[in-house]
Amino acid sequence: MLVTIPDLLTPAEITHIRQRLEDTQWICGRRTAGDQAAKVKNNLQLPVESTDAVELGNIVLGALGRNAIYSSAALPLHVLPPMFNRYDEGMDFGTHVDGSIRVIPGTAQRIRTDVSTTVFLSSPEEYDGGELVVHDTYGEKRVKLPAGHAVIYPATSLHSITPVTRGSRWACFFWAQSMVPDDWKRRMLYELDLSIMRIRSLLPDDDEAVTGIVAHYHNLIRQWGTT
Repeated sequence: MLVTIPDLLTPAEITHIRQRLEDTQWICGRRTAGDQAAKVKNNLQLPVESTDAVELGNIVLGALGRNAIYSSAALPLHVLPPMFNRYDEGMDFGTHVDGSIRVIPGTAQRIRTDVSTTVFLSSPEEYDGGELVVHDTYGEKRVKLPAGHAVIYPATSLHSITPVTRGSRWACFFWAQSMVPDDWKRRMLYELDLSIMRIRSLLPDDDEAVTGIVAHYHNLIRQWGTT
């Protein structure tokens, strides 16, 4: 399931993050890639342990906390600290799959990566190329969103970043372990939640139909969820 989230970040947050990133020190992105991904990865990243990465990541986490679409689509149990990358002219990331297990920085806690998220920090007009290409059951999807918008997709998906041919593409990315590991089940719950919101806009909350479908939704999470 691929879901776009419009305006995850406010214009003020985008401006602040961009200004901080303008003055920061970038490193080779291969340092954080696995063996397979490192062979096809050509970008720059913010060091995960840097003060800038931590502080800017907290801004993104705060935005996630107030966003109903992310909560509904990802059903996050644990979210890894957000990371930041940069693709200048000539840089790309070949087709790869994200590692299934990652360690939370500064701890010994490992989490399973179920859901990948990219938050775009550059406007589409600022660069050519640099599309996120996600390969799923229904074919190839190309994603290039306005600054502040986000996209989530299964971490199990093969994906790539096409070469940047002009300008520079900046983004934030991270993973979450979902309470519902199976993507098909997450999709069904997300679509059910959307239906619930539409029904609640038409009927009072104490209507028997509303109560029944809401109960069904939460009981499915109990049935399918893990901790």
